[in-house]
Amino acid sequence: MKKVIALLLALTMTVGLLTACGKKETNNNGTASNGTESNGTVSGGSESKGTESTGSEAGAEALKTGLAVVTSLGSSKSATADSDGVAQVDSFVAAVLVDANGKIVDCKIDAAQTKINFNAQGKLTTPLDAEVKTKQELGEAYGMKGRSGIGKEWNEQADFFANYVIGKTVDEVKGIAVNEQGYPSDADLTAGITIHITDFIEGVAKAVENAQNLGAKQGDKLGLGVYTEISKSKDASADTEGQGQAYTYYAAATFDNDGKITSAILDASQGTVKFDVNGNITSDLNATVQTKQELKEAYGMKGSSKIGKEWYEQANAFAEYAKGKTAAEIKGIALTEGKPADADLAASVTVSVGGLQTVIEKAYS
Repeated sequence: MKKVIALLLALTMTVGLLTACGKKETNNNGTASNGTESNGTVSGGSESKGTESTGSEAGAEALKTGLAVVTSLGSSKSATADSDGVAQVDSFVAAVLVDANGKIVDCKIDAAQTKINFNAQGKLTTPLDAEVKTKQELGEAYGMKGRSGIGKEWNEQADFFANYVIGKTVDEVKGIAVNEQGYPSDADLTAGITIHITDFIEGVAKAVENAQNLGAKQGDKLGLGVYTEISKSKDASADTEGQGQAYTYYAAATFDNDGKITSAILDASQGTVKFDVNGNITSDLNATVQTKQELKEAYGMKGSSKIGKEWYEQANAFAEYAKGKTAAEIKGIALTEGKPADADLAASVTVSVGGLQTVIEKAYS
C-alpha cells in the first residue's frame, strides 16, 4: 500500500511540473513570453529588432519625402506676321524619398511643357480647355525616340536617371559629370540618357534638400502627380496685356500597402508670360518662377483669406488631412463651389481644392 501511495505522489509531482512548463508560452516569432528572444526572427524572416515585412507598419525606418520644381519661360517667342507666338512654360518636377543617411531611396521625375499660342493681334489661338499632359503621360507621343541617338523616349531617359540616383546623396547628385552643353559625360549615364540633364541634377538635388519627415516609412510607395490648366490665360487689348498662364499643381505622396496616404507634399506654380496687342512678349523670360510653397507669405493670400491663412499653409493642412486616407477618399471629398464643404476641413482650408485632389489621384496612379 505504501508503494502505491508513493507512486501516486510521484505521478502528481510530474504532472505539476509539466503543467508549469506548459505555461511558458511563446509568440508567433519564437520569442518567449518572459522577453527572452528564442531566435531573433519574426515569421516573415526579418529580424525582430529591425523592420517588419510590411514597410508601413510600426518599427519600419522613417523616410523623408521631398518635392522640387524648376521652371523656365525661356523658350517663349513673340508672334510675327507669319507665325503665332508661344507662351511656353517648362516645369521640371522631382519627388524623392530619403533615408536617415541622406541617401535617395526612391525617385520619380516628370515635366510639364505647356505651350499657349497667340497671334500678332494678341489673341489666344490655343483653346482654354486644352488638355496639357506631362511628358510621362505622353510617353511615346512626345516624339523624342526618333531623334534619340539611343532610341529612347524622354520618359524612358527620365526613368533611367531616376534609377541612377537611387543610393546617392545630394552631394553625389550635384557631382554628376556633364559637359559644357549640360549633357552627361559619364559612360554609365550616357548608356541610358543622352538629353540635357542640368535640370535633372538641379531638381533632384533640390528635392533632397527639401525633404522632410512627414510620415513615410520604408516599404511605402512613392508617387508623383502633376496637373496643368490654362484657363486663366487671356487675350491682350489696347488697355491690358494678354497672358499665357500655366497653372500647375504638384503632389509628392507616399502610400502604404493598403493604398493609404502616409505623407504628402502639395504645391503649385503660376508660370505666366505676358504679351501686348501686337503679339510681342513683354515679360522677362529670364525671371525666376517660384512655386507657392517657395513664395510663402509673398504670394499674398493671407490678407484676403477668411481664416487668415496663406496658400501654402492651407495646402499643408490639406496634405495633413489626407494622411491615413486613400486617393479615392480624397477624390470623394464633398465640395461647395470647389471648396471643402466639411466643417472640420473648411476650418483650415478655404481655397479651391480640385487641383489638389487631382494631383493626389495622379500620384497614386
